[in-house]
Amino acid sequence: MPKLIPVADELSQPFWDYVNQERLVLQNCTACGKLQYPPQAACQVCGAADKLEWKEVEGKGHIATYIVIEDGRLNRRMPDQPYNLAMITLDQDPTVNFYSNLPGTPPYDVPVGAAVEVTFEEVAPGQLIHEWRVIDPQKG
Repeated sequence: MPKLIPVADELSQPFWDYVNQERLVLQNCTACGKLQYPPQAACQVCGAADKLEWKEVEGKGHIATYIVIEDGRLNRRMPDQPYNLAMITLDQDPTVNFYSNLPGTPPYDVPVGAAVEVTFEEVAPGQLIHEWRVIDPQKG
């Protein structure tokens, strides 16, 4: 399935640099302790702009909900329809959400509530993206 290639800006460049190292590293506010994603110029909770640092997190979460894209308009993804798009909540901080396809999970068989882990996929030479995969309960 073709994936979108991220275009980093000054704010998101550190995030994508860490992804390219196969690490999930988010902004963390040292003033209030809040993790945030996507990267922003200031803390979304307390507003501190000078208290943001990068913190590695464990790439574990759960599927909160999902939709199936059947009639999307993104040309690059049209051949792959239908496909799932899940909202993942980070176990380390359930207020942090990610949106991801679930590679290996059929579009209409998404197990809401299931455990997932981050995975990394190359989408262009030298560029990875983060996605989430359902953890096999038999292995888990």
